[in-house]
Amino acid sequence: MTTRRKYLLIGGLWGLVLLALIPLAWSRWGVPSMQESLAEAIGPGDYQLTTTSGAPFTEKTLKGAPSAVFFGFTHCPEVCPTTLGDIAAFQDELGPEAQIRVFFVTVDPERDQLEQLRDYVSWAPGVEGVSGSTEEIDKAIRAFRIYARKVPLENGDYTMDHSANILLFDRNGRFFELVGYQEETDRVVKKIERLNAL
Repeated sequence: MTTRRKYLLIGGLWGLVLLALIPLAWSRWGVPSMQESLAEAIGPGDYQLTTTSGAPFTEKTLKGAPSAVFFGFTHCPEVCPTTLGDIAAFQDELGPEAQIRVFFVTVDPERDQLEQLRDYVSWAPGVEGVSGSTEEIDKAIRAFRIYARKVPLENGDYTMDHSANILLFDRNGRFFELVGYQEETDRVVKKIERLNAL
């Protein structure tokens, strides 16, 4: 083996070692940094909304106790009623002492006034509806980094396409974790137990 080939082989082996270390370095420094920036980015904003109990819903509302935030609308055919059912199930599983506050923020302020929202969420434990002007709802949609879009229907009516995740926040108002659409109740309960323990 020539000296040149020997150095090329050694260089190649070191390159492979460095490539193998990239995932380790990313998990050690990159992922925590990204999670930290997500925790800071999701939720803060200058939105000024109102809950169905008449209280203001702002960035400060998320502070003081663990919370869950879900964006939906009362004319939703499937995702929203299903999610409210899932919320009722995990709140029941948690029991009265461990339940968390849940805020159902409308993505359809044109049709979802506080009265409609109050009726819509009243059967799910711990859930308050949240509404406001279109401008303030748009601010909240941006602040929580969710997707929402009006979709015209053939009859001249419309529906809303929107994110289906529940966002969990710790008692300091920092984003904690997502709950996926129809995620298993046991998994959600464990997430909330971890959240409550912070």
